[in-house]
Amino acid sequence: MGTEELCKRYLAALNKGSLADVLSLFAPNATVLSPLYGLVDAGNFYRQLFADTNRSVTTLLNIFVPSGNAPSVALHFHYTWTLKSGKVVQFECVDVFELTADRQQFSKLTIIYDTAPLRADFEESHAAV
Repeated sequence: MGTEELCKRYLAALNKGSLADVLSLFAPNATVLSPLYGLVDAGNFYRQLFADTNRSVTTLLNIFVPSGNAPSVALHFHYTWTLKSGKVVQFECVDVFELTADRQQFSKLTIIYDTAPLRADFEESHAAV
C-alpha cells in the first residue's frame, strides 16, 4: 500500500470510528503525542479518543511528503469532532506520521493543532466520561 492510500485509510477509519481499522495502520509499539492526551501508546490513545467521541468527520486538505527520503508524511485536514457531551468542535489539524521501514504502517504520530478554542469543552466532556 502506498503512503497516500495509508493516509486515506487512516482518515476513513477515524470517520468510521473503527478502533480495529485505525490500529491496523499502526505498528505494535507505535506512540502518539497529542496536545490533549499527552504521549501514549497508539492503542491507549485511540481507545481514549473513541471513548470521548460521538462522531468524527475529517476533510483532507493536503498530504505533505518529506523533502528527503525520510519515512514520514503529514496530513493537513479539517476535523469536526462531536464530543460525548454532544458539543461539536471544529479545527484544522496536522498529523505528522513517522512510518515503519517498509512504509506500510505508522510508527509514531505527532498531532499539531491549537487546543485553546476547544480545551474547556473537551475537559468538561472528558470529565463526564
